[in-house]
Amino acid sequence: MQNNKKDGRLSSVATAMLLLKSFSDEQSELGIGALSRQLGLAKSTVHRLASTLLDAGMLDQNKETGKYRLGLTVFELGMLARRKMDIYNEAKIFLRELREKTQETVNLAIMRDDSLIYLNSLEGPSAIKVRSHMGLRLSAHCSAEGKVLLAFGAPNDRAKIIAQGLVAQTLNTITDPTAFSEEMKLVESRGYATDYEESEIGVRSIAVPVFSGENDIAAAVGISGPVQRLTKRTLALYLPTLTKAADAISVKLGAGTRYSSQALRIVK
Repeated sequence: MQNNKKDGRLSSVATAMLLLKSFSDEQSELGIGALSRQLGLAKSTVHRLASTLLDAGMLDQNKETGKYRLGLTVFELGMLARRKMDIYNEAKIFLRELREKTQETVNLAIMRDDSLIYLNSLEGPSAIKVRSHMGLRLSAHCSAEGKVLLAFGAPNDRAKIIAQGLVAQTLNTITDPTAFSEEMKLVESRGYATDYEESEIGVRSIAVPVFSGENDIAAAVGISGPVQRLTKRTLALYLPTLTKAADAISVKLGAGTRYSSQALRIVK
């Protein structure tokens, strides 16, 4: 019985996807009858499914004709996927160059649903390296990339992260809300963030922002490695190169450079 329920849920999802794919440039609006014929399903079944998708914003309805069309949620999801794919593709060459210059692990990260996600992580060639977190959802408040994304993101996002609780990953994690708010101000003022064994013992990292064509924060680029190699002095030496790579990615995404002049400041 349990498997049948599961199969039913999967079948409903598959049918919903087929319904959404029924729309095209030539058929931007479809009624229940047309959808029923295309899907080979009863009108009552199609109506229930369309009503569910309408409530979720996946469909919109023309009040005059009663016909359905793709909703704003589909558009928003499509634009999100496009932006993230653009970032991944545009950043690849600069991430490779950055890894070659630093010989350390290079990361490209974004925020999604209050979590940090690494879109790309190119490991350094050394035998002693940090582990890759590519594709995993991680806490944002204790990594260099996460701090950058929060510092340059919407204030509401920072407030939400703080309200959820700044869970300690190591003894070095900033868990006090006031101290974390001060850290955010510092990151924004100097244009970069550091992680001195806050997310993982034995690992240091530094990250800077990448901006979109609207000059909104789009991603963070960071360098990470073992503390034996990434001393604070080494991070300071890598900062101009890191910022130059992030600026190049930002330009590819349609934004201008914003923090190159600050990249010469000493890491503290």
